[in-house]
Amino acid sequence: MTNDLKNKVAFITGAAHGQGRAVALALAGEGVHIVAFDIAKPLSYPGYTLGSETELDSLRRECEARNVRCLTAQGDVRRDEDIRRAVEAATAEFGTIDILFNNAGICAYGLVHELPEEEWDAMLDINLKGAWLVARRIIPLMMAQQSGVIINNSSIAGLRGMNRLSHYAASKWGLVGLTKSWAIELAPYNIRVNSIHPTGVNTPMNDGLAALEGATPQEIAERSAGNLLPVPWVEPEDVSAMVLFLASDKARYVTGSQFVLDAGLLTR
Repeated sequence: MTNDLKNKVAFITGAAHGQGRAVALALAGEGVHIVAFDIAKPLSYPGYTLGSETELDSLRRECEARNVRCLTAQGDVRRDEDIRRAVEAATAEFGTIDILFNNAGICAYGLVHELPEEEWDAMLDINLKGAWLVARRIIPLMMAQQSGVIINNSSIAGLRGMNRLSHYAASKWGLVGLTKSWAIELAPYNIRVNSIHPTGVNTPMNDGLAALEGATPQEIAERSAGNLLPVPWVEPEDVSAMVLFLASDKARYVTGSQFVLDAGLLTR
């Protein structure tokens, strides 16, 4: 089958490590040029290690080793000016953007009545508002070329409630609302919009969340006892395989849908 992704351009947020990095490398392996956007510095909240400049640089080298171009941009999805600069640099380098993977996000535990307002705001601003801020800069490019794919990285928490994660769940349910609404608005321009919903993923976030709880990732997985299949989590490469499918013409009639990668958790 012809590789319909070759020479397309993907804008990926939260690209330095974890799911974003895996998706960037998978797309690069298919000949997609990459715009890797990441805050690439520590934040006081949620308090675990985020992506770094070093990881962005190594991602660029790994993408280029796959014979594609990779533009890296350090910025915060909460800052429209950071996004504008990155999108303008991308269009100067590549002409347009074909694929948006809205992946940047944080997670942290907290009881609803104990959450400080600033933690609620940070969760919603990064996970939900950030996806909108990025999309509204890229959508006009896709509309102009009458094609595009947007994939919003939600979570199983975007399809169910979760203990001590109400602010996280609210942000991820919000992404479903954006996905379905954008799919309606953008269908006339041949722009497809879908969301993905992984269970726990074997990433630095997974490790960081466990450390904040004073536990190991394995202990957290056993405590939640959620996955139906006998695995504590899925791998970033499992997520990237789903994104590759949704970004490709194999999913050309798929839009406004939610794709679950939960090892059976929601069935349980």
